[in-house]
Amino acid sequence: MGVMPSLRVAELRDLLLAPAGPLTRVEVVDVTRSTNTDLADALRADPTSWPDASVLVAEHQAEGRGRAGRSWETPRGTSLTCSFVVHPPVPADRFGWIGLLAGLGAVNALRATAGVPATLKWPNDLLVPAETEVEGWGAARKVGGILAEVVPLPAGQPSAVVIGIGINVSQSLAELPVPSATSLALAGARHVDREGLLVALVAAQQEVALRWRESGGDAVASGLADEVAAVCSTLGTRVRVELPGGGSVSGLAERLDDDGALVVVDDAGDPQRVLAGDVRHVRAAR
Repeated sequence: MGVMPSLRVAELRDLLLAPAGPLTRVEVVDVTRSTNTDLADALRADPTSWPDASVLVAEHQAEGRGRAGRSWETPRGTSLTCSFVVHPPVPADRFGWIGLLAGLGAVNALRATAGVPATLKWPNDLLVPAETEVEGWGAARKVGGILAEVVPLPAGQPSAVVIGIGINVSQSLAELPVPSATSLALAGARHVDREGLLVALVAAQQEVALRWRESGGDAVASGLADEVAAVCSTLGTRVRVELPGGGSVSGLAERLDDDGALVVVDDAGDPQRVLAGDVRHVRAAR
């Protein structure tokens, strides 16, 4: 565990760039503030600079960002931090599924490559099982996260979407910032090679994205909504959702709605649609 060798840029480009691979642009930088911020800034300055199916990877993020303005802190050389650029040819009202579909792809890659039983905590946390419980997380730990952001482009051009994915790979317990976090190494991954994980992550993201696009962005008709639900460990559990504007919703996380919203049946038996919020898994009363 600890710092891993630097990524081999030439080898990754050989594997990932078209025509041999699925991507149109691959860049690896040593240090950046945030891969999501860099890509959003570049797209606003020049929408053609990062075409569809591009990825920016950073050896170290000095100011990595999570959802709701939170930071994502990792020691240098211990994590996989990357952001994808997509220009989805589907109606913008279907963009709500993008983060969840990225989560599905990440879960599939972690299961296939690292051999860990990863799941998705709605809407954007990647979890692995743990032997002990942490309040709000239960017997699970966060091994990664996803931040999908829509980037409006100049008039007449459809918006782009930047999808940031961070995965803790080789951190020791002492290198983790909070008790709810873990790494693939601590979770018993069968190997912790960042290059192999990146290649698997790209392939899994592209497989999911292709099916979504071929369906016109219809996650339900494509079967992807059911696959997201199958890997979402939030469903079927009691939760408390802290809402962005204040207040909360408590009850049973019953299902995902057709637009990806979480449907929570509250204690009065009424279904509540949650479009955004912080989900805490709570123990059922005994």
